[in-house]
Amino acid sequence: MMLAMSETPKPGRRFAAALVALLAVSPALRAEKPQATGNSERSFLYVAVPGIRNYLEFGGIGLLVFDRDDGYRFVKRIPTWPVLGGEAPENVKGIAASARDGRVYITTIKRIAAFDIVTEKKVWESTPEGGCDRMAISPDGRRLYVPSFEGPNWNVLEAATGKTVARLDPSSRAHNTLYGLDGRAVYLAGLGSPLLQVADPQTHRIVKTVGPFSQSIRPFTVNGTQTLAYVNVNDLLGFEIGDIVSGQKLHRVEVQGFQKGPIKRHGCPSHGIGLTPDESELWVVDAANQRVHVFDNSVMPPRQGPSIALREQPGWLSFTLDGRHALMSTGEIIDVKTRAILTALADETGAAVHSEKVVEVIWKDGRPLRNGDQFGVGRRQ
Repeated sequence: MMLAMSETPKPGRRFAAALVALLAVSPALRAEKPQATGNSERSFLYVAVPGIRNYLEFGGIGLLVFDRDDGYRFVKRIPTWPVLGGEAPENVKGIAASARDGRVYITTIKRIAAFDIVTEKKVWESTPEGGCDRMAISPDGRRLYVPSFEGPNWNVLEAATGKTVARLDPSSRAHNTLYGLDGRAVYLAGLGSPLLQVADPQTHRIVKTVGPFSQSIRPFTVNGTQTLAYVNVNDLLGFEIGDIVSGQKLHRVEVQGFQKGPIKRHGCPSHGIGLTPDESELWVVDAANQRVHVFDNSVMPPRQGPSIALREQPGWLSFTLDGRHALMSTGEIIDVKTRAILTALADETGAAVHSEKVVEVIWKDGRPLRNGDQFGVGRRQ
């Protein structure tokens, strides 16, 4: 598959992208000290860019840090990979965090690396067979399930070293990965399969499937007790629901009052779905109409409610751990209760930051304390 190149940016965007690319490799931007949080908890967003394909105009290159408790103010840019002369930047494909180890992990189409977010140094880098896509880390921080880049396999890596220790071959065009909250199951979705496959992380074998759904699965999420899977599928403005216990598809829900239309990326109308942590609501993106639709998840199937207009076509969403804010790939931060857009992320040049690879890390006493997930996963257990 060829990399999709950016639409030609406007002159101002070209300048900003070039400036940010230079800033991304500047040693002067490395913070001398970790977040000075004192004995109070403070929340920070870690945003990996380029997180919209390989488009530099949406934040440049690096791991950007934003202070949620200061209105999502830009704090710093941690360098990741430089762009070598004559080479295109690599798309960032996924992000994961382990507060226990003080690390953030980032995948691109070719590699995965571990970054110590206290020292702000790269710990290791690995190039697993077949490249990388959107990975997941075990709750104890010991294992990474890393899909190949739309290939036949998932590689299982030691999080401490990046060493590959196992391989699964579902031959589904590996793409998205989610670890259950209890660490007992890993959910694997491929671009070429209508089945959500469930792996046992003890044996590294696929032990169950959910579906088939109507078409190939795109983004998805599961509830905290891992009884239900909510999935986007190709050609659907909306979502489908599967019973993880029985393996059967339960419902198909189409967004009402809006029509499918031209989309810039991903090739499907809804590419982004998430449960609020308390599971009271399900949020689903709508690229063509530049909106996110909110569904009441207290009834089954979920009932459509309000829709929120966004500044660009969305392609992902997640939530803060406390469930108060929705984190949109457009960089907009939405108050879940009031539906108001509180702010929009901007980098050190003032340019808008967009990314589908965002994770929250909460700090205390100068150390990471706990972390969220790049998926909008339900947390009721």
